[in-house]
Amino acid sequence: MSNLTDLTIAGALDGLAKGRFSAKELTQAHLEAMAAQRHLNAFITETPEKALAMAEASDQRRHAGKAGAMDGIPLAIKDLFCTEGVLTTAGSHILDGFKPTYESTVTANLWKAGAVMLGKVNMDEFAMGSSNMTSYHGHVANPWKRKADKNAMLVPGGSSGGSASSVAARIAMAATGTDTGGSIRQPAAFCGIVGIKPTYGRCSRWGIVAFASSLDQAGPMTRSVEDAAIMLGAMAGHDPKDSTSVDTPVPDFRAGLTGDIRGMKIGIPKEYRVDGMSPEIEKLWGQGAEWLKAAGATPVEISLPHTKYALPTYYIIAPAEASSNLARYDGVRFGLRVPADSLDEMYELTRAAGFGAEVKRRILIGTYVLSAGYYDAYYLRAQRLRSLIARDFTEAFKQVDVILTPATPTAAFAEGENSDDPVAMYLNDVFTVTVNLAGLPGLSVPAALSGEGLPLGLQLIGKAFDEATLLKAGQVLEKAAGFTARPEA
Repeated sequence: MSNLTDLTIAGALDGLAKGRFSAKELTQAHLEAMAAQRHLNAFITETPEKALAMAEASDQRRHAGKAGAMDGIPLAIKDLFCTEGVLTTAGSHILDGFKPTYESTVTANLWKAGAVMLGKVNMDEFAMGSSNMTSYHGHVANPWKRKADKNAMLVPGGSSGGSASSVAARIAMAATGTDTGGSIRQPAAFCGIVGIKPTYGRCSRWGIVAFASSLDQAGPMTRSVEDAAIMLGAMAGHDPKDSTSVDTPVPDFRAGLTGDIRGMKIGIPKEYRVDGMSPEIEKLWGQGAEWLKAAGATPVEISLPHTKYALPTYYIIAPAEASSNLARYDGVRFGLRVPADSLDEMYELTRAAGFGAEVKRRILIGTYVLSAGYYDAYYLRAQRLRSLIARDFTEAFKQVDVILTPATPTAAFAEGENSDDPVAMYLNDVFTVTVNLAGLPGLSVPAALSGEGLPLGLQLIGKAFDEATLLKAGQVLEKAAGFTARPEA
């Protein structure tokens, strides 16, 4: 049973259905992998007893003929999702000791489908970061190594770095992530796995610690497109508790993976050739277009003229919303409280001790752009640009069915690189933030290895609530790329 951790979700469901192994055996194998790879620092909280209890319950359901769509599948849960009775910190000191009395809708949906929780995985503090180096609980390591420098510790990307690292290292079969500006797709590309940010409103945000409410969206991180289709189907659905959740049917995404993309038009945006992009990434982008063309699709050059404004627009809107959302952490209701002689002093000391440097930076930026005298100059102008960026996509999708772009401008970088230059760090999101600003679905698929032996990803962008087409094209890309590499054990 030593190869149980190599299975995909689809393979494990097949094995469980045929009785080749039990959910408890599958879970135990992943718990052993978790113990063997603690050096990655992927988990903040391990829940082995809960996992085995959930696995035993899954086995009983299966014997009774009542197995759900993900029954017995061991998952890692990003520490941004509230889980009833289990520590939830959002990677921050200020939420020390916080154990929610409720379950997020997404995780509740997964448990309803029979999935098993291995624990809560590490992340950038309050999902603010592209390297998973801002967590109060320490850095997460990427299991991949450069061929020429195996001692360099590479970042897994962020903010869903613990999710990506655990899936790539075969600790978890899949993981939940959240994506505000690329936090699923960028770490998926850095770790050689699949990540999809669904359409805004497809998955409920209720019970997820908020970063930027108009941009945040939950999604699955898996080792194949088919697994992403299975898991997204279990996570998605209308939730009356979330006013931004859209009441629209959830298709059978797995059944839609026909492999037939003949006649499909693939948009290639000319504005996505940016300074600093790796030549390997640019070459792979062209190869991706050729793969889809060979499968019967037609590449079409398109224009998204306001792309150049996306990054500054994002870094005005997201901090503005974060400064508002994080005002609730004051030492009164959640987690950390630093005693003081007055209420105001307690607020000040708690927030000073509880928030890390990157969170403080974004709160200050957000407070500034919302302040009197600057609201019109920055925030209002950014919202107008957001509308123009969304309109670009609307016009593009009159010509094409999906859009193909790189997922990231480079492969994974080493810890310390870019750490003294926040603008260079923010450029990691240059290909992904537009998708969040427009509320569209985006899929990152591993497609090749760099010259250094590191994964490179391609991104597909789809029409709103058309994840089915996105996943279908993504699976064709996945098969053409034939990406079978994995990090060394």
